[in-house]
Amino acid sequence: MGKSGSLELKAYEQDCAEQLARFFPQARPVRIPVHVTVPRGGRTSLREAAIVEYGGPEHAIFLSSLPLEFDDRVWIEATEEGCPAEATVVGVQYREGRKAVAVRLVQGPCDWVVTQP
Repeated sequence: MGKSGSLELKAYEQDCAEQLARFFPQARPVRIPVHVTVPRGGRTSLREAAIVEYGGPEHAIFLSSLPLEFDDRVWIEATEEGCPAEATVVGVQYREGRKAVAVRLVQGPCDWVVTQP
């Protein structure tokens, strides 16, 4: 198959965040810059900048390079809003070397996730 054929196939493939979002019907596409922090005992924690790709009243989905697995606790904080939210990992989707992570917001709906355009 030539170059144009492979480009057409790529255009129809869903990325891993979109695939994971299928399991969370209330999640809708958003683009919210966040910081994700993972406490690792004592004073140690891991942190990265990410983009929440899908959000809803109880869930947020973002791509991550952090070593996250089911039931891990994380803190996500919108970089512009500054309101941290505790969350638990409830889903992980791997695709082509990328990892999407779905988290459930522990305290319920978070304004900066559900009010974004």
